[in-house]
Amino acid sequence: MLRLTLAVAVAALATAATASAGGWATVGLSPTAPDSISSGGTWNTTITVLQHGRTPLEGVTPTLTIQNGGEKRTFTGKPTGEPGKYAVAVTFPSGGAWAISVYDGFTQYGNAQSTTFGTVDVTGGPAATGGDYPLGWTLAGIGAALAAALALFFLRRSRTGAQPVPTT
Repeated sequence: MLRLTLAVAVAALATAATASAGGWATVGLSPTAPDSISSGGTWNTTITVLQHGRTPLEGVTPTLTIQNGGEKRTFTGKPTGEPGKYAVAVTFPSGGAWAISVYDGFTQYGNAQSTTFGTVDVTGGPAATGGDYPLGWTLAGIGAALAAALALFFLRRSRTGAQPVPTT
């Protein structure tokens, strides 16, 4: 009887260990961040998903999320044709510090996870809302140029106006 109890206990432990194995994956990015990028620019990167950190994982849908304060954008990885590799084209909508995280999409065992990859400093630009060329300053410059042109026009007109004819 003791042998039977021991055999059942060993079988139960082996089954539990086997059931919990295989439910995790690791993710990587290449490149992990753009060298430098302006708002509106696109960063092309590749997500690598490995089951147990070793075996390329196919058939998952990883996503890359960027977040700057309350603004958040998510981009879906597309299979590259190489096992475990998914291409992502990320467009930063505005300047600032954007946090990067990747969701592995490995939901088979219910243990899908997100991994954080730090932040990217994105410079503002013409494509950004407000960007480096604020509308107020642009309109002020146009208004000043128009005022200067009108002033020159009236100054020139007053100097070339009709002169009185001398009487002799």
